[in-house]
Amino acid sequence: MTVKTFAAIDVGSFELELGIFEISASAGIREIDHVRHALALGKDTYNDGRLSHEIVEEMCEVLNKFREVMKTYRVSDYRAFASSALREARNSQMVLDRILVRTGLRVRTMNNSELRFKSYKAVAAREEEFQHTVKNGAALMDVGFGSTQISLFDEEVLVSTQNLLLGVLRLSEMSAHWRVDYRKIPAIIDELVENELYTFRKIFLKEHQIETLIATGETMNYMISRGMHEKGGARFTAKEFGVFCEKLIGMSSEEIQERYELPQDYAEVLIPSAILYRKVLDMTGASYIWAPGTTLCDGIAAEYAQENRLVRFHHDFEADILSTARQMAKRYRCHGAHVREVERSAEMIFDATKKYHGLGARERLLLKIAATLHDCGKFVSITRGSESSYQIIMDTEIIGISHLEREVVANIVRYNIQEYAYDEVILESDLSQYAGLGTSRRELTILIAKLTAILRLANSMDRSHRQKLSDSRIAVRNGSLVITTDCPESIVLEQYSFDQKADFFEEVFGIRPVLRQKRGV
Repeated sequence: MTVKTFAAIDVGSFELELGIFEISASAGIREIDHVRHALALGKDTYNDGRLSHEIVEEMCEVLNKFREVMKTYRVSDYRAFASSALREARNSQMVLDRILVRTGLRVRTMNNSELRFKSYKAVAAREEEFQHTVKNGAALMDVGFGSTQISLFDEEVLVSTQNLLLGVLRLSEMSAHWRVDYRKIPAIIDELVENELYTFRKIFLKEHQIETLIATGETMNYMISRGMHEKGGARFTAKEFGVFCEKLIGMSSEEIQERYELPQDYAEVLIPSAILYRKVLDMTGASYIWAPGTTLCDGIAAEYAQENRLVRFHHDFEADILSTARQMAKRYRCHGAHVREVERSAEMIFDATKKYHGLGARERLLLKIAATLHDCGKFVSITRGSESSYQIIMDTEIIGISHLEREVVANIVRYNIQEYAYDEVILESDLSQYAGLGTSRRELTILIAKLTAILRLANSMDRSHRQKLSDSRIAVRNGSLVITTDCPESIVLEQYSFDQKADFFEEVFGIRPVLRQKRGV
C-alpha cells in the first residue's frame, strides 16, 4: 500500500496553519498533525493596505518552524497558499519573494473562488454525511476573516455561490473605530449585515428551500469546540444554535475570553461571527446546523489527493462548476436551448480534434463554460453583446476556476464575435502564480485562439437558434473536419455562418471544417 505524506500550509488573514496528512487509496486522507500560530496579517492589510516588516519577519520565522515539522514527518510534497490578507496587500509580490528566499517555501496566493472551492472540497470529502445533507436542500456558509461565502445546493448539485465582504476580522476592525459603547456594537453590526444580505436574499434565495445550513470557518470551529461540545456531535437544531449565538452576542470580548479560555484576538471576532451565522440561519429558515469542523488545510489536502489520483471522490465537482455557470446564464436570460446546443457541438468538435489541439480535460471544461456564457452580455446590450459578456464574466466569480481561467473564458467569449487580436488579448493575472494553463502570455494567447475557433464553429451550427443540426455527426476525414447532418429543413443561415467561421478554424488548426447536409431542401 502506497502512503504519501503531504503538508498543507494556509497563510490566512488571522493565523498560519500547517496540516500534515497521510494519503492512500485504501485509508483516504488522514490528518496526523496540525500546527497553528495566531498572526493577524489582516489587521495590517485591512487598515494600512500593506504588510509591515515586523509581521513579515514573524511570518518567515513561523514558516521556517513549519519546515522543521515537515522534515520530522519526512513530507514528500506540500502546497502553501495565502488568502486575502496577503493577496490584497500592496506589497504582496515582495512579501512572497521574501518568503521564498528566507524559507525556501513557495507560497501561492489564491483568489476567492479558488479558496472557497478548496474549503468546499474539504466538506465534500466527508462523502456520506455530505451527500445526505445536500440532497434535501442546503446552504454552505463559509465565514472567513476577510469575507463570507454562501453557496446553495439543489438536488445535490451546487447551483449558485456568492461572496460577501463580511469577514469577521473586517467587521471587528471596523467596529474598533466606532466611538460608541461596546454594548451597542452588536446592533450596529447586525444592521450592516442585514443590509449586505438584502440583495442576496432577493436575487438568489427566493427559489430555494433550505433544510440544513452547513457552517464552516475557523470561528465556527472555535464556537463548537469551546462552546457547544457538551451538546455532543456537530449537528444542532436551529433553536439550539440560535440560543448559543445570542449568548455570545450578549457578552463582551473580555467575558468571552475568560469564559472560553481564548486569546483576546479570537474572542474579539466571535461576536461578529455569531451575528453572521445567526442572521443567515434566520434568512434561510434552515431547521438544522451541521458544522463539519473542516479547515482550509483539509481542502488543500483533498484537492491535492484528487488531482494526483491518490483518492477517488464520488461527488462530481465539474458538474458543480458547470451548474453555477448555467445558473448564471439563466440569470442573464440566455436562450437555454441554444446554449445547450452550442455546448454540445463545442464538446463534439473538441473531442474530434484532440490530435490537432493537444488540450486536456481542464481546457475542455473552460470551453463548456464559455459556450454556456457566450450570450450573457445581450442582457446588457444586444449590439455590444460580446464586450458586455466579457465584462460580466470578469466581474462574476465562478467557483472552482482561478482568476486566470476566468480571464481565458472571458476572452474566448469576447472573440467569439470580435476579430481575434493575437497581440491585444488582455490578461491581467500574475502568470507566475499559475502552473496549470501555461507559463507564458504566448501559450495562453494560443490556447484562447484554439478554444475561440471551436466556439465560433459550434455557435455557427445553431445560427437560427432552432437546433437544426442536433443530429450532426463530426469526424476528421482526409484532412477535413466533416460535420454531417440529415436535417430536412433549410440550413442556409447555418451554412453561411459556418463558412464565415471556417477560415479562422483552419488558420488555428490546419484543417478545413466542412458542413454537409445529406437531404437538403
